Amino acid sequence: MGTLATLSRQCWLFAIGSALFAAATVPGFSAVAGAGAGNWLCFIGSWFFTAAAGMQLKLANPTSKLEWLSAAIQFAGTILFNISTGAAVWAHAIGVRRHYVWAPDAMGSIAFLVSAALGVAAATIAVGLIALGSRDWQAEWINMIGSIAFGVSAIGAFVRRTGITEDALVANLGTFLGALCFLGAALLVLPRFRKRAPALPESGT
Repeated sequence: MGTLATLSRQCWLFAIGSALFAAATVPGFSAVAGAGAGNWLCFIGSWFFTAAAGMQLKLANPTSKLEWLSAAIQFAGTILFNISTGAAVWAHAIGVRRHYVWAPDAMGSIAFLVSAALGVAAATIAVGLIALGSRDWQAEWINMIGSIAFGVSAIGAFVRRTGITEDALVANLGTFLGALCFLGAALLVLPRFRKRAPALPESGT
């Protein structure tokens, strides 16, 4: 698989995962479909994230410590989201308290924040502090905003001793906005041009 094809697949996987997270937390969805459906969408979306992050780690430049470390931490964060979203599905299905859901969710959000900060630093070194015309620069900052939104979501999702979520509205809204940012960042770096086969010469008449 060529580098361009791998990058394209990586972007689409991130985009699909982000779209699933956004769909699961769009205002009003849980009231219509139920919390269980939203949990399942996030769980499935987290695996698209992990597959995409694995590709990104594979593509990361090993000579750029910031780029490689950003990709590695992000990959670890996606695994933590696999655990937290899977725990949410399990907790909802058997009706237990959700204490086991929050810790990996919070750690995954922290991993995303650290990864995003390293990504911004790598982009700054590569193209400068302000490079509005660079899609990579734009994507890194949008990814940073999304990671902050996920962090806010994790704070809202904190489970009290009573088993009640601290602020379900903040948790869902943070996830929704963060997912939209990740979706936008993925589409920004999606390869726009593919190599085309050279045109065949016209035959003479």
